[in-house]
This record gives sequence, C-alpha cells and structure tokens, in this order.
Amino acid sequence: MFPLQTTVVSRHPPIVTWVIIGINALFFLFELQLSPDALKAFMMHFGVVPARFTNPQWAMNLGIPAENYWPFLTSMFLHGGWAHIIGNMWTLWVFGQHVEDRMGPFRYLAFYLLCGVSSGVVHTLVNWGATMPAIGASGAIAGVMAAYLMLFPTSRVIVMIPIFIFPLLFDFLAFFYLGYWFLLQLVSGYATLLSSSMQEAGGIAFWAHVGGFTTGALIYGLFLRPIGERRGPYRDEGTYEHGWAK
Repeated sequence: MFPLQTTVVSRHPPIVTWVIIGINALFFLFELQLSPDALKAFMMHFGVVPARFTNPQWAMNLGIPAENYWPFLTSMFLHGGWAHIIGNMWTLWVFGQHVEDRMGPFRYLAFYLLCGVSSGVVHTLVNWGATMPAIGASGAIAGVMAAYLMLFPTSRVIVMIPIFIFPLLFDFLAFFYLGYWFLLQLVSGYATLLSSSMQEAGGIAFWAHVGGFTTGALIYGLFLRPIGERRGPYRDEGTYEHGWAK
C-alpha cells in the first residue's frame, strides 16, 4: 500500500519538510558520483554500524573510527537506491507537512532529528554486533508517522494498491493504516531476531522503524505549538466533531 495523500488541511507552508527532502536529495546525488568501493566506504563511515561500538578492534582494522557517534545523525540522510529515497521522501511529504503544521518549523526539526537518532540507537541495541550499515530516513519518518497518528487518528489516508498493472485507490482511517504499518514492522522485527540475520529480511532495519515510531508517539506532545498558536481542529481530526454542530 502506497500512501498518496491525506484529508488533513495545513495552514502553514512545510518549509522544514521541503528542506529535509532537499538535503536528502543532495546527499543522494553525491552518492551517485562515487565508485562502488568509495560508496561502500562512505556508508561504513557514515551509516550506523553496530559492530563499530561493540567491537572497536574490528572497526579499527577497517579504518572506521570506533568512538564516532555522528553516524546516528548522518545515517538518516543517506539512502541505498532510487526506490529507497523516493519511497522515504514521498512518505515524509505525505505525513510530515501536517505534523510540521502542528509543531512549527523549529520544534518539528528537533522532533524529526530526535526520532532519527533514537531509531539508530534502538537498531544498535537490538542488532548488537551487526556489521551491515543501517542507512535511511525511515526511522525519523516513522516518528513523524506516529505523531500524525496521534494528532489525526480519524483522518483518512488515500493509498494506492497496484493489482498487476491496475492501480486501485482506497482510503483508510489513519488509525488503521498507520497502526497496521507499525504492527508489520514489529512482527517483521521479531522475525529478524529469530533468523538472527538482517540480510535475510532484505537488509531492512525494522527495529529502527519501531524505535522511531515509538519515540514519536511518546514525545510528540512536547513539540506541539503553544495552545494559543494552534489552529482549530477540522472535522476529520478525531475528537472534536461535536463542536461543528454549533
């Protein structure tokens, strides 16, 4: 299921969301200029590699600084291919613009980065000793999706489901669509624990998604605009329908 848009209406332009998408695009264009060996070294240095923290000697043998924590930040701006970056940036656009509208640009940026860092930490703790670099903005975006779920649980998410060559459009309550997405990440994450191999799951860092989503759900309220700056709720935002009867 590929999300296309939501029924929530935003008041402010999503400047930070645009900037984040632009920065990710610039990093990806830089990656495209690298040779395969240089790209691999780049990902090992700036992606989250749990083994660099659990096995410093291994990291030193590969020329990777063992006590360098910047990858928890830099990894969320790197992507492994066109499908990876397009999927992530589109999802960020669909949900991020509305979360930014409710938080304001600076709070939203801090929230986004904190969710991304948290996702990398959770991935490291669960995959202790893994030597494969984890990259991508999906952990931070998972936090944005969680904030959207908490803010607009009964809004509608319009999604496309391709059946052979025919794109079918459906709309789901955000509660069901995002809840299903989170449950899928959680189940898939436990499956990787049973297999003891992230490679067997296609290299997808499911626990990074779980960590980012959980962080976003827990802390989103701390980053909302002050009450006096918030716009009034729309009908599909969840708990205020009775107010429209006036």
